[in-house]
Amino acid sequence: MSRALSIDLRIRVVAAVDGGASHRDAAERFGVSAASVSRWRNLQLQQGNVRPGPLGGDRNSYKTEAHADLIMTWLGTHRDGTLFELRNDLAAQGIVISKSALHRFLVRHEQTRKKRLVMR
Repeated sequence: MSRALSIDLRIRVVAAVDGGASHRDAAERFGVSAASVSRWRNLQLQQGNVRPGPLGGDRNSYKTEAHADLIMTWLGTHRDGTLFELRNDLAAQGIVISKSALHRFLVRHEQTRKKRLVMR
């Protein structure tokens, strides 16, 4: 994954736009894309700075982890349950989590949903 361009460059680009240069002119002058100039300008207007956001990593598992106790309880009482059944039971309680997110939760918590005779 690539790194974010320096804050110094971002500040100079936004300053050029603030000084009257068009986004395309500033992009050409500093060797960046016009879309980047637009994004940085919007960051400056909305946040007051042009700092890059975090790159990569997991920023969504907290949504599933917030319901970990409920999910683990469900797994204990529905030994033969499928991910679709779990998802539907959660949805009935107003908790919307995708099947993929539930699968990643099970992997993180080392839970298997494989059908085996010993589980029945």
